[in-house]
This record gives sequence, structure tokens and C-alpha cells, in this order.
Amino acid sequence: MSDDTDPGLAVDDLVDYCHTQAGLLSGRVETMRSEADDLLAEIDEDMAELRGQLEDHGTATTGTDAPSTPDGPGDELDLDAFEELESDVKEKQLLLEAKQTRMEAFQTLAGAYTDLAEELAEEVDDGEDALSRLLEFEADRDAPAYFDERETMLEAAAHSSDDDSGD
Repeated sequence: MSDDTDPGLAVDDLVDYCHTQAGLLSGRVETMRSEADDLLAEIDEDMAELRGQLEDHGTATTGTDAPSTPDGPGDELDLDAFEELESDVKEKQLLLEAKQTRMEAFQTLAGAYTDLAEELAEEVDDGEDALSRLLEFEADRDAPAYFDERETMLEAAAHSSDDDSGD
């Protein structure tokens, strides 16, 4: 490596960037896990309510001597409310599945960033080569889609090349 190498392209800096990205992704997974736990608790509560309604309805109809009438006691099962709650549970279950899939994708990308950091640290001496590998990595994995509030190196490079071509 020559003395005129751009210090902004140090391999160690790009390795640190990869570790930071992996850490941010892991933190996001923890947040999603907490959200998933809350959603599971809601599903459990809704399922308990559904079971309770079924049990109440089952005990109310067993052993009655008189036929039920439209103006009878209020222990009739409110089918519309039951179906609505059941629909809510199904919707929450689908949301939970989507969240779990998203968590797996974030975990996979975090692991891939960690692997890339190790690869760059062990195999690459040239900052330009390291940057090229990093940009290819982020492009291949659509990394910008995972970072809402942070610009990836790929996005920074794209903005930089846009600025350069606009001169």
C-alpha cells in the first residue's frame, strides 16, 4: 500500500462499518422480537376470550329444559362478535408470521455483514477492493431496504456518483 492512499478507504473503517450495520440490524431484530411478543400476548388474550365464549355458550345450552326463544336469556352466543374476534386473531397471526419472516431476513443480513467484515479483515488489504466488495454485497442483498433511517455505503456511493455526473 502506498503513502498516497486515501485514508477514507481504510479496510479497517469498512470492517467497522460492517460491524455497525450488523449491530443495527440485530438491534432491529430485538425490537421486532419485542413487538412479536406483544402480538403473541394479544393473540393469547383473544384466544382465551374465544374459548371463554364457547365455554359459556356450551354450559348455557346444556341441560336446559325449555326451548330457547328469541327473547330468551342473554347467554346466546353473539356470532357476529365471535366471528369478528376470530377474524382479528387470524389477522394478528398473519402479521406475526410476516414479522417472523422479516426478523429472519434481518438476522440473515446481520450475519452476512459479520461474515463480510471477517472476510475483509482477513483477505483484503486494499481499501478500493474492500469498498468494491462492500458495494457489491449491499447491492446483491438490497441492503438499503433494511435501513430506513440510515444511509448505506451503496446509497452514499450512488449519491456521490450522481453528484459527480451532475458537474
